[in-house]
Amino acid sequence: MVIDKPGYEHLIQFLTEHLALFTATGPAAREGKTIGVLLEEKIAEQIITLCRQHDELEMNHRSLIIREVDGIMYDFQEVLSSVLDKPATEHQLELITEISLLIKNLFDTAIAALFD
Repeated sequence: MVIDKPGYEHLIQFLTEHLALFTATGPAAREGKTIGVLLEEKIAEQIITLCRQHDELEMNHRSLIIREVDGIMYDFQEVLSSVLDKPATEHQLELITEISLLIKNLFDTAIAALFD
């Protein structure tokens, strides 16, 4: 659905271009959560929103989305493995939020293509 598309490759490239931000230190974000927890929460929030917005999705589509999100989380955890347990800074939180929105956008585009 999205993992095999160029947009996903661009997303991974975007993440790798910003890896230095994840190794930077600074005061923890107001939530005080780790990078790993925030990554999971922000992506989950966007996928829940996606499924609510697209109530026309069949169960097999929703299952495919969940499997792909699992793959995305695996990829991101591999790339960020050395920093997942560190408290996130405000800048890291902002980037995680942006990445989660980009993931939702990838799925929005794929869903639109399904129903065209």
